[in-house]
Amino acid sequence: MGLFCRVRMKKYNSYKGGVGKVAPNLLERNFKADKPFEKLTTDVTEFSLFGKKLYLSPLLDLYNGELIAFSLSEHPNFRMIVEMLEKRVTLSSRL
Repeated sequence: MGLFCRVRMKKYNSYKGGVGKVAPNLLERNFKADKPFEKLTTDVTEFSLFGKKLYLSPLLDLYNGELIAFSLSEHPNFRMIVEMLEKRVTLSSRL
């Protein structure tokens, strides 16, 4: 019948910009710490909630897996990371 679809599904397109400097691998997959605040880790995670994209940046202590601080934002930007780190500094001044 000669039928065909003109609508194409949008394919995932990751960022293809320039690659920055690669940080040295200081942990070398040793994710255990002997004391609190010796090794901290973070990442930015994107998720959808009520039709909005949100970005979570948690700060975890590898000593016990405890959540030390976090920030939540509608945009994955540097300010979000600074906010999370400021919460960490505020916490350490109370200890």
